Parts: sequence; C-alpha cells; structure tokens
Amino acid sequence: MNNRIKKTIICKEVTNYTVNHAINNSYIPKDGDVALFEVLIIGKHTSIQSETKRITAIFEGDIIMAAFANRYATSQFEGYTPDTPTEVLDILGAGGAIGLVRSKNASLEDIEPTKVRLIGYATGVDGNVINTKFYHTNRIPFSGIVPNNAKLILSVGSSMDSGKTTSAAYLARGLKTTGKKVAFIKLTGTSFTKDKDFVFDCGADVVVDFTDGGYPSTYMCSKAEIMDLYQTLLNMLEPENPDYIVMEIADGLLERETDFLLRDTAFMSTVHSMIFSCGDSLGVFYGLQLLEQFGVTPAVICGRFTMSPLLIQEVKAKIDIPTLDIDQLSNGEYVHLFDQQKVFVHHA
Repeated sequence: MNNRIKKTIICKEVTNYTVNHAINNSYIPKDGDVALFEVLIIGKHTSIQSETKRITAIFEGDIIMAAFANRYATSQFEGYTPDTPTEVLDILGAGGAIGLVRSKNASLEDIEPTKVRLIGYATGVDGNVINTKFYHTNRIPFSGIVPNNAKLILSVGSSMDSGKTTSAAYLARGLKTTGKKVAFIKLTGTSFTKDKDFVFDCGADVVVDFTDGGYPSTYMCSKAEIMDLYQTLLNMLEPENPDYIVMEIADGLLERETDFLLRDTAFMSTVHSMIFSCGDSLGVFYGLQLLEQFGVTPAVICGRFTMSPLLIQEVKAKIDIPTLDIDQLSNGEYVHLFDQQKVFVHHA
C-alpha cells in the first residue's frame, strides 16, 4: 500500500492542516470541504488529476486528498454531497470531486464509480474544516465591471459535448490573429483543467476557471454565489488588460446554472456577443428558439455538427446566422463578426 497522500488539483492550496477523525460520524459535509480518503474499489476513475496537473494513477489502498462536491454530467455521473455523515463515497470527478452517485449514463451500466472511504477531515489552525471555496482567493461581489472594457464573447452549447470548449479555443486562436490580447474563462463545470489548458495551448494569453476560485464544482450553487465567482475571475484578468474575453459555460441550455445565467439581465449585460455550439442540425433549430425566449441571438453557430458538410447545408438552408467550422473560427477571417455591437437584446 502506498501511504503517500495523493492530492487532487482542487486541494493544491491546502498545505497546513490537521486530520480530524473524531467528527467523521457527526459532521455533515458541505460542498468544498476537504478530507482524506482511502481508495477502496477501483471503478470508473483509475486516476486523478494531481496538484501539479499530472494525471496520477490510483490504486486500492491509496490515500487521496479531495473535496466534497456535486456533479452534473449527462454523459457520465450525476452525484451530490451527502446530507448525512457518510463513510463510503464515490469519486465523481478526477479533479477531486467526491460525493454519492445518484444516476449515470447507460453507457456506464456495467461500470461502477470508484469507491473511497472517509479517513478524516482536513482542519485548519482554527479547528474548522478547510473549505476550498475562496480558500486562497478573496471573494469579489458582483459589480458587472469587465476589465479593460474587453469584448466578452460567451460560448454556450445545446448540450454537453456539443463542442463548446473546442469552439471557444479555436475562436481564441482566431482572435489572436488580430494581435490583441485574449483571455479565457470557464465559469461553470466540474474541476479538471483540461479545457482551460487546451484554450491556452490554442493561443489565449491567460486562462482561468472556477477552480481558481476554489470550486470543485459549480453544480447546485446559488446564482449569487456564481455571480460573485464570475466577478472574482474577471478581477483576476484585470492585470492582463485583455481586449477579448472568451467565456464558456458548461453543459447545455437546459442545465440549471446555464439557464439562470442566460435569463439574468445583470449577467448578460456584461456579454458582448455569443457563439452557440450544437451537436446536430436539429439542436441548432430548437436551441435558437430557446435562446430567442431569453432574448438572445448568437453571432455565430458552430460546434460538432460542423464536422459534417451535409449538416452544415441543412442549417444554412434555413438560418441566416453565420455557421463556422473550427478552421473558420481560428483563421481570423470572421473576427469582424465579434467587433460589431451587441448581438442580443435581453428581455427583463
């Protein structure tokens, strides 16, 4: 057995702590609470993302440091922080999200979550359980101030795996052809830095996500909490003076947090324009109808469906909004579409 503690990336700032075993059977965990866990049975997750971003293999008997969290992933797990003291739990995400699986995609029918046992909570010098949320970052109340008056381009999708991150990354690359400074925010999701790292690799000058505010997941957070997290991430970009900020909201239009953000006038007042990613052509048509209910018209339609020339033809035959594939997003030819005035009028 390896007794070295394998620290997940969401716990990277947790260095000075004591392990409290005494409260295991009495304390009700909150989202973001940090604890040590013993790996009991390997299932879906055979590795974690460590504090150095390295993908680290885990084995039965290993000890990991992670945080309680909820997870919304239509292609994987739905899971929640338990509402009672619980000894045996599930790994919900490789970045360090721990909870109890409530449902899973049928593709995982024969695959169980990796099981862990609570060893003890990580407590600080004050004796309280350490919580990763704003643990190393000051919470900034939402003001709607966008650093450098940057043009903020929102990347949303019809569903999970519709191509939001890929579209955002190649758009960031295209915006860099103008010689301007480009930043990226991933506002919602479950901790795993792959997406923001990919956007950085595509050319963005600076990238941040919700984990930089200490959130192992944003699922089931209140709107006020996410709005403050948003402002906190915007303030992190202030020293960079970005000209453009590309921001992704995880999952699809029907997901809880995406829905209430798109309906919020204060949030949408910070947005200059939008790209909308879809997995198929029918998703484009229904998605645009739904966005219209929000009072939103995207500047560009993109996503996985643009891998098929036939699906592109189907969309272009009925919709006037420009449809761009990743090459067109990245070559800079259509950057002018994002320099126009705001492409939506939000209904209160």
